[in-house]
Amino acid sequence: MPFPVLMNLMCHMSEKLIKRYLFASDFDQTLSFNDSGYVLSELLGIPPEEFERKSSGMAKLHLVQQGAELAYLLLHDPHFRRCRREHLHQVGKRIPLKENIQLLYQILDSGIDGYHFDFFVLSAAPVEIVRSAPRRYCARQPHLRNRVPVHSAGEIETILRTAAGYGKVACLDQLQAELQIGPDHVIFAGDGSSDVHAMLHVNGRDGLTIAVSESPHVTQIAKRTVISSNALAMLLPILEKIVGWEPAQIRDFFESHGLLVQEWARVRTDWLTLRPASSAEIARSVGAE
Repeated sequence: MPFPVLMNLMCHMSEKLIKRYLFASDFDQTLSFNDSGYVLSELLGIPPEEFERKSSGMAKLHLVQQGAELAYLLLHDPHFRRCRREHLHQVGKRIPLKENIQLLYQILDSGIDGYHFDFFVLSAAPVEIVRSAPRRYCARQPHLRNRVPVHSAGEIETILRTAAGYGKVACLDQLQAELQIGPDHVIFAGDGSSDVHAMLHVNGRDGLTIAVSESPHVTQIAKRTVISSNALAMLLPILEKIVGWEPAQIRDFFESHGLLVQEWARVRTDWLTLRPASSAEIARSVGAE
């Protein structure tokens, strides 16, 4: 076999050995410590309690997809209508991010031998916010995210699409199709109720779901829960479940990147509510026996 042909064949074989995955993450309180809506409210001089009241009211009415409350307010609320594109950029620069997001991207991209993870951020937050924040890290822009055209006067005109609630499922499906990745090679990380649809979708297709908060909305659904102020903690279930490493290997891996696993506590959480039983309920229980 001619040498050039042999080299091409060897390169092709080495490429086939790389296992490719899609890693999709929420933004607010998953990669950041705060909700974009609260930061924007403070910037506009709106009490955060007012944003909370309006968001909670819409959630109770199921007026919009969960997670899209801010997008709705930007279009329809007179106080939030004062928002301009520069405000959104400022929010992205101000919102506190978790540690080591850049390193997380680098490791997912090429830091684990034999594996490559395409890193996308799926967020219901306006695209200007999420695009301004990544200037502090290297994550690729998500394929689908809010699109917020503005008038020449700077007012927000409309939102063409938002990755909120079931919208994240549509994003995942389109990304999976474009990347030509199997459903069992999809990983999704989120923190709250707006991520439930995506987690159920990924779980139902043998993917991996990671909760990064103690919210029962997601901890009861996600296959793994990781609580940490460091974004690299999301690697833990990936290294265990997908790469197949033992704890000692994972500790060595973190140490090779200059990080010491100071505390690693495994806790199984049961969410349980107990109340006094009425006489009628006790009687029914005894009768059933």
